[in-house]
Amino acid sequence: MAIATINPATGQTIETYEPHDSAEVQRRIGQAFEAAQTLRSTDYAQRADWMHAAADILEADVERAAQMITLEMGKPIAQSRAEVLKCAKNMRFYADNAESFLADDELADPSRVAASAAGTVWQPLGVVLAVMPWNYPLWQVIRFAAPALMAGNSGLLKHASNVPQSALYLDELFEKGGFPFGSFRTLLIGSREVAAVIEDSRVKAVTLTGSEPAGRAVAQTAGHEIKKAVLELGGSDPFIVMPSADIEAAAATAVKARVSNNGQSCIAGKRFIVHADVYDEFVRHFVDKMNALKVGDPMDEATDVGPLATESGRADVAELVDDAVTKGALVLAGGSVPDRPGWYYPPTVLAGLTDDMRIVMEEAFGPVASLYRVADREEAVRVANQTTFGLSSAVWSTAAAEQDWFVTHLDAGAVFVNGMTVSYPELPFGGIKDSGYGRELAAAGIREFCNLKTVWKA
Repeated sequence: MAIATINPATGQTIETYEPHDSAEVQRRIGQAFEAAQTLRSTDYAQRADWMHAAADILEADVERAAQMITLEMGKPIAQSRAEVLKCAKNMRFYADNAESFLADDELADPSRVAASAAGTVWQPLGVVLAVMPWNYPLWQVIRFAAPALMAGNSGLLKHASNVPQSALYLDELFEKGGFPFGSFRTLLIGSREVAAVIEDSRVKAVTLTGSEPAGRAVAQTAGHEIKKAVLELGGSDPFIVMPSADIEAAAATAVKARVSNNGQSCIAGKRFIVHADVYDEFVRHFVDKMNALKVGDPMDEATDVGPLATESGRADVAELVDDAVTKGALVLAGGSVPDRPGWYYPPTVLAGLTDDMRIVMEEAFGPVASLYRVADREEAVRVANQTTFGLSSAVWSTAAAEQDWFVTHLDAGAVFVNGMTVSYPELPFGGIKDSGYGRELAAAGIREFCNLKTVWKA
């Protein structure tokens, strides 16, 4: 795939970029390595000053950065602004909390281990490679970069090939805030070059957000090199609605969960699992709201759903829907590729799904919702857990005991009760099963790329 900005609303190529050759890649790894040596000798107060300055720069540039995001991957402009501001918030969060998250921990009674003093300290690993996707071009990177730099690591970024402007924007952001030269370097390379970067002795760890095949490839290389890896992969999140729920509120939130970011979110609700007693009511509200969404130019403030980011991505979504329809699925909304320029796909609702349909087990990375009617909570959990994914989940119920039961039995990295999954700087984020391992955000996220060192003194 060429490294290029292609406007998904029109299909027109805006600009292409020459990939970095091997000499430039080596030069940039060297810059990151040198910066890591400098960063580990700085204190938290200095890093916090730099991080706050970078956050201020980003926030002041919100309009330009938002337009860049929308141009490259097609999300509605209001959502792009929100992404930029969320990045600035996360940067400030780690600037203010990194020192406490990584504070030394001493045993209250070191004599129990025959010492005068004993405990643990957190220390940075060094250069960390981030392999990032296009769906949140700034946020996916910042949620790694802010904690990594505040811990004293430096970062290398291999971004998706369809968001090069975002990648190059991030290449300069932290240095503009005052971080040492080389603290965060973008590598304009293809996926085939990633393994060689992981294998470089100067690179100490890797994090990837992306597809399951990409995650397996990165994990294999990192495992061979015995290097730390964090993987946030795909998701086919269940959104469960029980009879005690506020059905209209659940349906309204379900629509937002399914079509936010044009439906291209790993943590989006994708499979809507509804108790038979309230199924018809939920479906009526849900389908009406999905049909009412405005699909159009993502630069238009009134647009609810823009185009999918890539032509191949739309083809994948269309194939999943066509496969289900051919095998008997009912189309309650949308369901076909529109005759217009750009890579649009309408908000789509499918019902009557059977196990032989691909969409039952595969992730639909677009505004396509799957509906399931279930008889009780046990069947709801069986359907929820039947895929190989385990990223997040949502449960709508006002019964406390029922809420607790679902929290216990859902195979997921998170359960959101009476809401939709959202990533917050204050809460750990990540999945289980084929959705990956490790955590981002909160204290857990900053600790992933640190060495927890035990210190014992006689």
